[in-house]
Amino acid sequence: MTQKTMPQILTPSISRRGFVTGVTAMALSSFAGLPALAQGTASAQKIADHFSSVKTMMGEFVQFGPRGEQTGGKFFIERPGKLRFNFEDPSPIRVIADGKNVVIGNLKLKTWDIYPLSKTPLSLLLSDRIDLQNQTVRDVKEESDLITIVLGNKSIFGDSTITMMFDPKTYDLRQWTITDLQNKETSVMIYNVKNGTQFDDKVFEIDYQAVHRR
Repeated sequence: MTQKTMPQILTPSISRRGFVTGVTAMALSSFAGLPALAQGTASAQKIADHFSSVKTMMGEFVQFGPRGEQTGGKFFIERPGKLRFNFEDPSPIRVIADGKNVVIGNLKLKTWDIYPLSKTPLSLLLSDRIDLQNQTVRDVKEESDLITIVLGNKSIFGDSTITMMFDPKTYDLRQWTITDLQNKETSVMIYNVKNGTQFDDKVFEIDYQAVHRR
């Protein structure tokens, strides 16, 4: 499954909270929310089955913040437990999950925030067996050219609603939007996605010495 290249984008700076929100939305909507959608329609179940079969994926993303700011980069995912997001220059932000912990770093400031993977929504996405009994499906809408799924989510980053849009023929995820308690929206688009890629272990390696020196 490969999605077409999109035009070049602008890359202004983005806040740490905005980054975390966008990446969490991205991760959840790419994998974790989908199996729970079996409660909806047959099409939603097929989408769930499709994404459950994906063990690795990589590609590029663009994030649109609530004030219209844009930023992009590359992402790498390997289940179980591993993830990496690199924002393109001039953003110094990195996020890495190595199977145990998730770190969010600013390479320029040399600062890192660390969370146990099990305490973040990413644990849902990165597990071999995705069980989303606590997820709440708000709405499933099927049209000839689009399947839209609205999913409520609770995490350490607060309550949110994720609206996801899929291609009904290829089951490709086109875009999603996360709306927080203040009605602020962050949208993410992914493109040039490739599945089944083999990654070097260093891609998901966390420099714990650097993290603890922060």
